Amino acid sequence: MASAMNADERLHALETENAQLVAELEEAEAYEQHLRQLIMEVKGELAAGNHEKALSMLNAALSEIDSQTDVVVQHH
Repeated sequence: MASAMNADERLHALETENAQLVAELEEAEAYEQHLRQLIMEVKGELAAGNHEKALSMLNAALSEIDSQTDVVVQHH
C-alpha cells in the first residue's frame, strides 16, 4: 500500500508541475501577444511621423520588460 501512495504522490506531483508549466506557457504567450501589439502601435506612430511618441512608447515598454519576472527562471 505504501508504494501505491508513493505512486499517487508522484502522479500528483507530475500533474501539479504540468499545470504550472501550462500556466507559465499561457502567460508567456499572452505577454508575447502584448509585445506584438505594442510593436504594431509603435510602427503606426512611426508611420504617422510621431517619432517622439514612438520613442516614449518604446521607453515605457523597456521599463515594463525590466520589471517583469523572467519566465525562464524556475520558481522553487
